[in-house]
Amino acid sequence: MIDTHAHIYVEQFKEDLDAVVERAREAGLEHIYMPNIDSTSIDDMLEVEEKYKGFCTAAMGLHPCSVKKDFEKELYEVENWLSKRDFVAIGELGTDLYWDKTFIEQQVEAFKIQVKWAKDYEKPIIIHCRESLEMTIELVESLKDERLTGVFHCFGGTPEQAARIKALDFHIGLGGVTTFKNGGMDVVIPELDLDHVVLETDSPYLSPVPHRGKRNEPAYVALVAQRVADVRQMSLADLITQTNKNARKLFKADLNDQD
Repeated sequence: MIDTHAHIYVEQFKEDLDAVVERAREAGLEHIYMPNIDSTSIDDMLEVEEKYKGFCTAAMGLHPCSVKKDFEKELYEVENWLSKRDFVAIGELGTDLYWDKTFIEQQVEAFKIQVKWAKDYEKPIIIHCRESLEMTIELVESLKDERLTGVFHCFGGTPEQAARIKALDFHIGLGGVTTFKNGGMDVVIPELDLDHVVLETDSPYLSPVPHRGKRNEPAYVALVAQRVADVRQMSLADLITQTNKNARKLFKADLNDQD
């Protein structure tokens, strides 16, 4: 399995990161992708990438919840790092109307700037869109060209929205929300095109059942995979094979020797 979205470099993992990574390996994970948050998280993220080289891979971007009045300074850091070394993706970027609507205009501006970089560097984007899925789909539709690909992480939308995301040739990230009793995903998951689905945890957030409310970790992607397989009435092995293939395509991973 591949966890396409985890923040295992944050404070919540300081005390037991080695054990967390070991549990991930034991659960059957072959890779963890780590989107950035902002300038304060870069050093820790890159340290984790270096420590677990070949297993953990960093992306570079500015999270919408870190977009404030001084977002240009934050974007300068992102741009600086993108010019210094290669990253697998631009992200996590996006929009967020859940916590604070004050800087939504700045969020959109930061989104557009990072999309331009993604096109320039030919990298996929990792999109956060909490309480803002519809506006973010519209935003991507307005910016889409053949160079732009990516994933809408933590998808919780409708089959119609999923179809629009597929039409953009973007992927859909499924995580812990798929296991929530009242999450509404049971009726959506069977309608998704499995060629555009990847698995994720968003660790340390949004733990799947039965760990809801506790710290999430990459090993729990197995619970997400099982839930999606059950809802689609397919074998777990087939689901993992397809979502792994999708993840490698999304991140242009050099894993051609694997199925």
